[in-house]
Amino acid sequence: MATSPLDHLDDEISRLLAEISALASLDELIAAEATLTGRRSVLSTLQKSLGSLEPEERRTAGAQLQAARREVESALEVRRGLLEAQSRAQVLERDRLDLGDVVTEQVPWTTSVGHPGLVALTQRALEDVFVGMGFTVSDGPEVESDWYNFEALNIPPAHPARGLWDTFYVELGEPETVVLRTHTSPTQVHLMETAVATGTLPIHSVMPGRCYRRDTPDARHLYTFHQIEGLVIDRGITFADLAGVIETFTRAYFGPDITSRLRPGYFPFTEPSAEFEVTCTICRGEGCRTCSFTGWIELGGCGMVDPAVLAAVGVDAEEWSGFAFGFGIDRCAQMRHQLSDMRALTENDARFLEQFS
Repeated sequence: MATSPLDHLDDEISRLLAEISALASLDELIAAEATLTGRRSVLSTLQKSLGSLEPEERRTAGAQLQAARREVESALEVRRGLLEAQSRAQVLERDRLDLGDVVTEQVPWTTSVGHPGLVALTQRALEDVFVGMGFTVSDGPEVESDWYNFEALNIPPAHPARGLWDTFYVELGEPETVVLRTHTSPTQVHLMETAVATGTLPIHSVMPGRCYRRDTPDARHLYTFHQIEGLVIDRGITFADLAGVIETFTRAYFGPDITSRLRPGYFPFTEPSAEFEVTCTICRGEGCRTCSFTGWIELGGCGMVDPAVLAAVGVDAEEWSGFAFGFGIDRCAQMRHQLSDMRALTENDARFLEQFS
């Protein structure tokens, strides 16, 4: 009788569940996660082996393997919750004051001078990198009209692409006509309008600033975040120029051992479009929880400026071409300083903030 790659699946699941139950700390869990459910796990190895089966057997085995994976991942999350609760309890106990008749711990009164936060420091460092590459730095309003935030960027009303940006609308004017900007791209529209009106093309500029989206905060996302975008409008600009700028920036900012890659993407205001990723600086490409065990972190989007966007602001697409890119300042801070969870940037923990004074 022919053997199946899943003949010993029950034994493997029992072994994985036993390993999960034996994890004694969050550090141990994070270190073991790749071998429990990641690319180096026995589940991933079994998944690859299903290719040798007949189609009907493969479907049955695949469903069985997915059920096993869900069981292991569920046990891992339960264990993570218990260990996180234990860790919080230990922190509270360590920081607890003796509130008896006499307070036995005396905290000296100290004052300190404020300093820029990590995001502000990161923004200044990014500006320095791009200024060194020949870019200027521009700014724009955080409250924008629907036209600047969407329509001028080739996203007309009711366009499906608006679903990519969950938006905070401002109660001003007609309903849904004024927004907290969802990206810094509206500043690009302002720049192009001004350049056309004053005859000051070409444009080589970056635009940092705060943006807003109705995202659920997690390890890599915040609902109020900071973005920096770049715009180049000039004669004879090609996609190769864009790829060169992205790679030059990546190595200049993150270091010579960190590289970038582009993969096809979709943005209504660029064509062709790409998403660019950089080597995960936490695991150096090995795979970890922060990069979802891929070895890469998505940093932002880019592409050649769509002729429809140029036409909206009166730029002659027959004479001028250009590219645009944008990525999160908070994400850059996370990658450069190896923060496993971006929410640390907004928790105001003095022990965290003092590390960047």
